[in-house]
Amino acid sequence: MRIRRLPEGIANRIAAGEVIERPASVVKELAENAIDAGARQIDVAFRDGGRSLIRVSDDGEGMDRDELDLAVERHATSKLADDDLVEIRTLGFRGEALPSIGAVSRLSLASHARAARDTWRIEVAGGRKSAPAPAPRIEGTTVEVRDLFYAVPARLKFLRSPRAETAEAADVVRRLALAAPHVGFSFTSEERVLIDLPPEAEDDTGRRRRIARVMGEEVFANMVDFDGGKDSFRLWGLASLPTYHRAQAGLQFFFVNGRPVRDKLLAGAIRGAYADLLTRGRFPAVCLFIECPSAFVDVNVHPAKAEVRFRDSALVRGAIVSSIREALGGGSRRTSAGLSAATLSALRPVMPQRRPAFVETAFAGFAPQGMEEEQAHFAMDNVASARIEEALPLTEEVPHPLGAARAQFHENYILAQTEDGIVIVDQHAAHERLVYEELKAERAGKKIATQPLLIPDVIDLDAGAVERLALAAPLLAELGLVLEPFGEGSVVVREVPAALSGGRIAHLVRDLADDLAQDQSTTVEERVNHLLATMACHHSVRSGRQLRADEMNALLRKMEVTPNSGQCNHGRPTFIELKLSDIERLFGRS
Repeated sequence: MRIRRLPEGIANRIAAGEVIERPASVVKELAENAIDAGARQIDVAFRDGGRSLIRVSDDGEGMDRDELDLAVERHATSKLADDDLVEIRTLGFRGEALPSIGAVSRLSLASHARAARDTWRIEVAGGRKSAPAPAPRIEGTTVEVRDLFYAVPARLKFLRSPRAETAEAADVVRRLALAAPHVGFSFTSEERVLIDLPPEAEDDTGRRRRIARVMGEEVFANMVDFDGGKDSFRLWGLASLPTYHRAQAGLQFFFVNGRPVRDKLLAGAIRGAYADLLTRGRFPAVCLFIECPSAFVDVNVHPAKAEVRFRDSALVRGAIVSSIREALGGGSRRTSAGLSAATLSALRPVMPQRRPAFVETAFAGFAPQGMEEEQAHFAMDNVASARIEEALPLTEEVPHPLGAARAQFHENYILAQTEDGIVIVDQHAAHERLVYEELKAERAGKKIATQPLLIPDVIDLDAGAVERLALAAPLLAELGLVLEPFGEGSVVVREVPAALSGGRIAHLVRDLADDLAQDQSTTVEERVNHLLATMACHHSVRSGRQLRADEMNALLRKMEVTPNSGQCNHGRPTFIELKLSDIERLFGRS
């Protein structure tokens, strides 16, 4: 077959396939054009999931008759004043999206230039355009897209349900709203308003208010600020506490020079920042903004500009990981605000039935004032696992954030009294994090201190486990666990990390062998941290161990100075705080 030039209509439809994948793509292109045109308000209307109608109206600077006629032609743009494809400071290319949309739908475009007297309208159907004609006066530009993909009906088979397509388009609007907080946005579907965001001030306060409105007050209350970078590369944003996470990454938003992007490098950096703070399959909420010179990033690697490529990806990843980790470390004594609310909502007043009321209360060990000593003993006998130790008084000049231990109940939870409430600590989860951070700090310093075993421990394993441990022996030795094969089906352990001395070595080695058999796609550092976390889990204070008052208080003091002590190595909270005012409301005192 001989080479030939494709007809213009076919070429336009092919180009449309690169840019217009679904109704949300139309919304993205048109809304970005509106932002570039200086709009302060953008309104999007949807019908039938975008199949029958997509309308985007803005109050931007608009176009006159000649510009309107040129805007629906290919390779026409108002975005490259000096034809520099590197120094791009706009979001899109009006004149690329419009002919692509017009090639696969019935497109109507009405616009009023600010300096002009008249409003003009032009239509494009299946790539055929009409001549511009006068239209009723409007402010800015209104684009209507009807019968999307009528010119390429095969595309309709690949669209999802109207509800799913609408949700995708709404997500596009939310991302643009985060990128441009000074612009007001609305999104209406089937006459129902799904998004209504007023313009915000062009300052940090306005940006934070927009983030709270888009992501939700609950999410915003569980986030910490971070910033980093160096020289002309800067990043900042908000990241959720490790105890606040979701099953999907839908609350992760990335922006590069004001452009919303979905980028694997940035998503991978977020995973690295939370590598030993969240269990696999859980995702934090993140709003990340990056500002850098145009030459530092290529925004043209994707037809829809949804992905970018950085010149120094290692610098970007390192800056993201370090800045978020530093911020999370600063909030190490915070846990998700939702945990306290969930705890309070789970508590319900219980009406006494025959038995004394104090037996029915959550903390039966605290008998009401005035009760007889025998009644108090009766209450303690009925809750045998609740123990009260003589605790340190709260009289220090500098109060402790986690308070003083007052009791241990169910041989796993510590009850501490703070200045303005109580704290409930999961002793196993808390100690697991403390041991893990101690091992990481030792490794980062010089080397992990080891303890030679007086009698080497021989552990029986299957052949595969022995082989994996033998291959990983140099790495395990760096982590303080010195072992070697011993016969065909066993290994001998000669040294263990000093922090783990006295632990259950056999169980630890078997679990490490299982860990080494898992997915190898993670980085070396992530694998090392995972192995250290496994070691810490085996040596932490076990559930069921009774602690004295001084032991409980020592654990609380260690938590107060240890990074990330608010959650265990699996992302679960280590403590929950209840304010006295909230507790008093439960009893009708306020």
